[in-house]
Amino acid sequence: MGNRIPRDYFVTKGTGESDITVHAGSYHLALKSAGIEMCNIMTYSSILPGIARKVERPQQLEHGAVMESIMSVCTASKGEQATAGIIYGWLHDRKTNEKFGGLVCEHYGNYGLNELNARLEASLEELYLNGFSERFTLSGIEKITESFVPEKAFGTALVALCFVNYVYPVIGMNA
Repeated sequence: MGNRIPRDYFVTKGTGESDITVHAGSYHLALKSAGIEMCNIMTYSSILPGIARKVERPQQLEHGAVMESIMSVCTASKGEQATAGIIYGWLHDRKTNEKFGGLVCEHYGNYGLNELNARLEASLEELYLNGFSERFTLSGIEKITESFVPEKAFGTALVALCFVNYVYPVIGMNA
């Protein structure tokens, strides 16, 4: 068996605020707002395989299941803006137009959506130009953002691209 490859994913976002703490408070409530609080969250770096495809969020997620994701999370104090976002796009071979895979960039900070959008776009462009632009075109760009100002002591904004299944390739076998 080779390394498993993420296949289907959904995108979600949420906010949460708490007067108690961040992790078991506002972060958990942001996960709940996003509909993924029942999962154990693990994060990936920023590459989408060519076989990946966007789907609707499953009706039910198993309590305690591992949810692997690409996530942007911003925490803030009362009165500060919490802003998080993800941008992604698809690489296609310049010669064959075959879908190769995707690039994802995440950003977060205590600034507004205009600043976040500029940083997301600049990050994706930099990633694309420094490793992929000679061989591939970049298209199908999507951006997901979340921003709010908490009224309680702690606030969290998050955006997540969540994988729901995988392909397990068999390597070293001749057909």
